[in-house]
Amino acid sequence: MVKQPRAAQNSSAEAVLSDSLSHELPFVVLHCRFLGVPPGRGSCPLTGPLPFDLIYTDYHGLQQMKQHMGLSLKKYKCHIRVIDTFGTEPAYNHEEYATLHGYRTNWGYWNLNSRQFMTMFPHTPDNSFMGFVSEELNETEKLNIQRNKVDDMAVVYGKEASMWKGKEKFLQILHRYMEIHGTVYYETQRPPEVPAFVKNHGLLPQQELQQLLRKAKLFIGFGFPYEGPAPLEAIANGCIFLQPKFNPPHSSLNHEFFRGKPTSREVSSQHPYAEQYIGRPHVMTVDYNNSQEFDSAIREIMRTKVEPYLPYEYTCEGMLERVHAYIQHQDFCAPDIPLPLANSSKTRSGSPSGPFIALPNSTGLGWSSSVSAPPSWPPLSALQLFISKEAQSCVEACHHEGLVCEPTFFRFINTKEALSRSEVQCEGVETEMNHIFPAFSVVRKECGLQKEALLFSCAGLSAKYRRLCPCRDFRKGQVALCKDCL
Repeated sequence: MVKQPRAAQNSSAEAVLSDSLSHELPFVVLHCRFLGVPPGRGSCPLTGPLPFDLIYTDYHGLQQMKQHMGLSLKKYKCHIRVIDTFGTEPAYNHEEYATLHGYRTNWGYWNLNSRQFMTMFPHTPDNSFMGFVSEELNETEKLNIQRNKVDDMAVVYGKEASMWKGKEKFLQILHRYMEIHGTVYYETQRPPEVPAFVKNHGLLPQQELQQLLRKAKLFIGFGFPYEGPAPLEAIANGCIFLQPKFNPPHSSLNHEFFRGKPTSREVSSQHPYAEQYIGRPHVMTVDYNNSQEFDSAIREIMRTKVEPYLPYEYTCEGMLERVHAYIQHQDFCAPDIPLPLANSSKTRSGSPSGPFIALPNSTGLGWSSSVSAPPSWPPLSALQLFISKEAQSCVEACHHEGLVCEPTFFRFINTKEALSRSEVQCEGVETEMNHIFPAFSVVRKECGLQKEALLFSCAGLSAKYRRLCPCRDFRKGQVALCKDCL
């Protein structure tokens, strides 16, 4: 059942606006038909309530909606969900802050709640992890794949000839052990970038590619494209995925591909999700520039037996479970709860100690079960408050504890009582717009609380500050949901 925001309580439809739709119909027709906007470029307001609950679009669709809806977009933007491949961090999303502090890019500055951005992989906790569905095999298919595997067969992840430039050195090493297959597109002449010892099949239809993966032992990445679905499909078909380690990690600071994207995320490998959430024996991440390490990895792969594997969150059931939870519980149209002022001495629980208690066998704090919990999803029973190190983001601090950062909880720890209960010494507490806050400086004994809810950020870090980090647990195979979330 679709949860219906107040502005659309009498409707039961969902709308999807995407590039594919805009190619088929002029957007003027689309916005008249689906959005109820009169013809023009935003000069007239919407003529009535939205006839649906949610709009799933992408950045291009969002730009078109702004162009044609004008001021009406601001009123109804809480219904929007933006499919966002690489993630959008709060510092880039807040228009005024991004402009003043050098975070403005061509893709950010929409002033949405950061959880309205929905990513393919769970790499940006500030956003919501939408994901996708990969084909799930039954037990008979898995057994057939294992029986028919060719142990010395590798398939290269690289459909464009340009991806093969400069790769011959480690391909020569791989060729000592395995027959190498490629799927590089060409029209008449074999691309010269593809070595002669590679058996190139050309660009294959999806079904034929699946058959190739079901025979191969190894699926090897060249470092690009980043974070695509193909490695998950290969692992689901019983391949081991070998990928390059990036040292230093790739980011907008050192790599042209990420420059201008609304994220400061550092990418440690071609597919960080495969590296961090799947790992060995299905995924191996090595330094391709180290010939000895690469050679050793190939020999280990030759000896290793694996079964086809697909993480639950990428199965049909896993994605439906996750998206259903979002539709049921995420309501960005509800009025915001005012953030506490720095000079406020009032506590949520009515006692100086506040609602926080020490967690057993942990340095973290939790929400006391004896204190009434304000409405929240995820529920406050999942909150675990930890303190980051200097120059450490809450993403990293929570990961160090085996948890994930939960941005929903920031407003509950953005208080003097959270600082006090964490035994932080503050000579002064300021409230300001800063994507690092809530945080404190040990050296200067300065503490800061967040003034702007849109700037609560799991991703922010500063060498001067240690951050208050709201972490939570997660369900096995479903990192988007806490154990008490369903």
